[in-house]
Amino acid sequence: MSEHSFSPAWRAQPLGRRGFLRVSAASAATVALVAATGCDTSTPEPVLPDPNLITLPAGDNGLLYSLYLLALAKATLYQKIYETPPTDLTTAERAIFSDLRDHEVAYRELLHLILDPNYLDPTKAAQLFPTDFAFKLTSFTLTTRAGVLVAAQQLEDLAAATYPVMVPLLTSSNPYQRVLLLKAASVQARHAAVVRDLLAPGSFANDDVVNAAGQLKPKTPVEVNTALAPFFAPYVISVANLPVPVL
Repeated sequence: MSEHSFSPAWRAQPLGRRGFLRVSAASAATVALVAATGCDTSTPEPVLPDPNLITLPAGDNGLLYSLYLLALAKATLYQKIYETPPTDLTTAERAIFSDLRDHEVAYRELLHLILDPNYLDPTKAAQLFPTDFAFKLTSFTLTTRAGVLVAAQQLEDLAAATYPVMVPLLTSSNPYQRVLLLKAASVQARHAAVVRDLLAPGSFANDDVVNAAGQLKPKTPVEVNTALAPFFAPYVISVANLPVPVL
């Protein structure tokens, strides 16, 4: 018989204490390895995207989308006031809100056109937001003059404080676009001053919106987005990609 043959006698030899411990340890390690890998047949649950999350793009487009949302909010508010004005709103005040509506509709359409040059061609235009996306007015009291002015002041203050922050962040080489938005920044400040003066004469330069140097207190895109967030629910708008201004 070859010296390498395994005889029944060899098979019956006791392992001894040291050999037994060595074999036991190897067996335990094997079992643990199988349990950790081969026996786990579960499939990880896929993480589905949030259908209500809208993430604004980086760069100029993200900034323009943020300004578009402000224009959309104000145009929606002023259209509602124009259609169903409160009974205690004077004729002169109704004319002012009609002008405010016309301005904001123009800004909304201008920004929409900048963001989507095919906007005027329905066969090619891209959908900026979901079809049911809208600015909700339910938290405002629009049946009284006071309620209308408070709502308008809230949105006008946001616009006046953020335009001077956002416009300098734009990197576009198009000089006409920058000039248009700089002019819009000036108009937003005048809107805020008019609405504040209607609500409380002389309040257009109150210290809640103007600092000791007589300058508007700025608001970042994040601050504006936080203020508008409840009005766009259930949609959640992320501005994480937008540039961060140095104030």
